[in-house]
Amino acid sequence: MSERKPSPFRTLLETEVCTLIQAAEDVYQIRFKNRAANAYLVRGSSRTILVDVGLSSNYPHLVKCLEHLDCAPEKIDMVVLSHEHLDHIGAAYHFHGRAFIAAHRLAANKIMLRDDFSMLRKMFNEPNVPINVDLWLEEGNLIDLGNLRLNVMYTPGHTSACITLFEQDKGLLFAADTLMPGGVMGGVFGSGSIADYIQSLERLKGLNSKILLSGHGRLSDTPQDDVRIALQRSHGLLSDTAQLFDALDARSNFDPIMQSVRDLNKLDD
Repeated sequence: MSERKPSPFRTLLETEVCTLIQAAEDVYQIRFKNRAANAYLVRGSSRTILVDVGLSSNYPHLVKCLEHLDCAPEKIDMVVLSHEHLDHIGAAYHFHGRAFIAAHRLAANKIMLRDDFSMLRKMFNEPNVPINVDLWLEEGNLIDLGNLRLNVMYTPGHTSACITLFEQDKGLLFAADTLMPGGVMGGVFGSGSIADYIQSLERLKGLNSKILLSGHGRLSDTPQDDVRIALQRSHGLLSDTAQLFDALDARSNFDPIMQSVRDLNKLDD
C-alpha cells in the first residue's frame, strides 16, 4: 500500500481546535478540526486580507492563530468571503467596522438579505446576527495587496455565488469548495449546478496553479491532478443524474407538470 508523501508545508501551531500551516511566503492556512471551513491569511506589502473566516464559535481560535503571526484582527484590511455558506463566513461579523468585507454580488445579496436557507444557518447553528458586505465583487476584479495580486474568478457550481482567487505569479489557487485536494467535490447545493461546476473546473484546469488552498482539508501541491480527478467525478455525477431522471421518466410523473403548463397557458385567454 502506497503512503502519502510528507507534506511540504510547515506546521507553525497546533491546538485542539485548529492548525496553523504556512502555505507560501506570507500566506497561511488556518485549518479548523470541526466543521468550519479553512481560513487563509495573506499578508501583502501594502495590505493584509483574510480569505474566509470559519464559524463564529471558532473566532477565539482564529484570533490565537493570527496573534501567533503577530497579526491582530485590527491589522486585517479586508475579509473576502468565497460564498455564502456559514461555515465560511460565520465569524465575519466580528470584523465589522475594522475591515472591509467583500463577496461576489450574488453571495452578498443572500448574506445581506439573511437568506438562512441558502446560508445553511440551521445546519451550522450560527448566531443569527447580520453580516454586512461592503464590497460586491465581480468576475475580473483585482485585489491588489502590493506584492501579491489576486484575480477574482466567478466559479459557480457548488452554489451560484462561488468565487476563486488566483495569484498568477506564485500560482496560488484559493478555490474554496470548488476544488479540494484529491479532486474531492464540495457538493452541489440549492442554487448550484453540476454543469456550472464542470465549466468552472475547466477554467481552473487552464490555470498554471502550483498550490491549491481549498475550503476544507489539507493544502495541495498537485492542483493539476486535483482538478483532473474532480472533472472526472463531476462528469460521472452528471451521468448518474441523467440515469436517475431516465428512471423517473414515466408518463404518470409528467402529466401533472403538463397540466400545470396548460393551466398557465389559460392565463392568456
